[in-house]
Amino acid sequence: MTKIQNQNYDLEERTFNFTKRVIEFCKKLVRTVENIELIRQVVRASGSVGANYIEANESLSKKDFMMRIKISRKESKESRYWLRLIIDTNNLSSNNEGKFLIQEASEFIKIFNSILTNSK
Repeated sequence: MTKIQNQNYDLEERTFNFTKRVIEFCKKLVRTVENIELIRQVVRASGSVGANYIEANESLSKKDFMMRIKISRKESKESRYWLRLIIDTNNLSSNNEGKFLIQEASEFIKIFNSILTNSK
């Protein structure tokens, strides 16, 4: 396996684990009307990060690749937004898992920015 393939696989696995951790984090939240909607949003967005990255790796054209990476970046930003909202509205600012998830979403944004810059 080439180095690039290993990096692709690692990011695929990392995005998968991110979504899994978001789901586990959300399972611990109190079920209120507000939280149920926030949970739906963050689970969808976090799942789209990895799904679109996988689609980018399978793209048939550079244009399609770039679009999928842009979508992954957008979904990373959205995941970070919903996580921040969940943490702030549930008074979880000292929650280490929440902090980790926000940091991970921020790192994905940087990674996808770098991929876009280097692919031009």
